[in-house]
Amino acid sequence: MKAKLYTGKGVFKKEVAIPKSFDSKASKSLLDQTIRVFEDNTHFGLNKVKTRSEVNLTKKKLYKQKGTGGARHGAKSAHIFVGGGVAHGPTGMKRKLNLPTKMKKTALLLSFAKKFNDGRAVLVEGLNKVKKTNEASKIVEAVKKTLGLKTKVVLVLTTKDMKLAKVYRNIKDLTVKEFSSLNAFTVLSASMLMMDSNCFEIKEVKVTKKVAKKSIK
Repeated sequence: MKAKLYTGKGVFKKEVAIPKSFDSKASKSLLDQTIRVFEDNTHFGLNKVKTRSEVNLTKKKLYKQKGTGGARHGAKSAHIFVGGGVAHGPTGMKRKLNLPTKMKKTALLLSFAKKFNDGRAVLVEGLNKVKKTNEASKIVEAVKKTLGLKTKVVLVLTTKDMKLAKVYRNIKDLTVKEFSSLNAFTVLSASMLMMDSNCFEIKEVKVTKKVAKKSIK
């Protein structure tokens, strides 16, 4: 899988090869399942409704059982009446969904592959060399201008360079993430990934020309 590498001035430099482990065919079912699990875990699950035993209504029988011509009813707290309890509603207990570690890792690889194949992720040189927000802002804006971006960007730094997060945090429409903390949901939900070129072990893509061998008679 190939990725585009840009300089700190927003100039396209070359195409580089991402490690083969990231070059996976997308499995829609796995990605869908992963998104569901991560998205569900963002909800607190605090919704709760009152059952018929909790509503503030009398438990007295509405009317006698026979002779009225109407249906048989008990207390007005039954769920079929307005103001009665709710049947099978949320109880305030959240069921936590989990994914096996192996599935999480595979989904992360698939999400990276999808982002790079869709052109929604690029590598940038010099992100770890800035010391001031003004310098960082110039790099980000130069790359965004080259790519024609007007959306929010997720900037990804290596673990050892996370000390520079304070340099980037005040830039508008930019979120800083640590490479080792990324998951499939974060990667897929980002409009654009701008990654430090040191996040991967980069090897230049070599273009080899096939030379036809002449047959010797």
